[in-house]
Amino acid sequence: MNMEFSGKVAMVTGGASGIGEAATRAFAKAGAKVVFTYISSAKEAKALEAEIKAAGGDALAIKADLTKKSDADAAFDAAVKAFGTVDIVFTNAGGILQRVKNIDATEDLWQRVLALNVTSTFLTCQAAIRIMEPKKSGVIVTMSSLAAMSGGGPGASHYAASKGAIVTYTRGLAKELGPSGIRVNGVAPGLIATRFHEQFNTPEGRKAAVAQTPLGREGTAEDVANLVLFLASEKASFITGETVQINGGTGMY
Repeated sequence: MNMEFSGKVAMVTGGASGIGEAATRAFAKAGAKVVFTYISSAKEAKALEAEIKAAGGDALAIKADLTKKSDADAAFDAAVKAFGTVDIVFTNAGGILQRVKNIDATEDLWQRVLALNVTSTFLTCQAAIRIMEPKKSGVIVTMSSLAAMSGGGPGASHYAASKGAIVTYTRGLAKELGPSGIRVNGVAPGLIATRFHEQFNTPEGRKAAVAQTPLGREGTAEDVANLVLFLASEKASFITGETVQINGGTGMY
């Protein structure tokens, strides 16, 4: 069994479903103590926490609205109280909320999407840095999207803009935190077979995307989780400031 992260504490935001759930499971399987947040998936979160513990691992599920500083800080305080520190953070939480043409988008939707994706990432990273900087070590992996490079699909310009901001924020953080021994990278998934695309895409749209994908399939949440674990590992010790695309070759952006 690969216990590469034994002795490490990993925080996964939005870790009860989709890519976040896959990352939570992967970190736990690799020996990490895992703290993961959720907002609406309480049943799934508690079941995942119990499953990891039953398998001999350590896990803590925390309900947190990471668009609020108080919730972000409280989540990290709970992680430190439970496990002593936080070594790795995957800022997975986010979403699109709805697809809408730019001309029809409301200011409220724009602000909520920016808060859900950008503000939550900022507040999560800020809370993590308070723990990581004093010990001069840590890894942050952010969540962007193929949309950041492509501009997004129909009705997704607001989402694409928020994910583009995360790419730039990742670079800025990497420059700022490198001297403190903290690496910051991101992942930018394309079409991944999760609830996100069941809700915000169509079967026809998914088939069309696969037809344009050189590897000829949708990605899986586990594909992305494997990349996150690589970036969090010592194998990636000289990589920082990068956002790695994982999309089967779509677009070659």
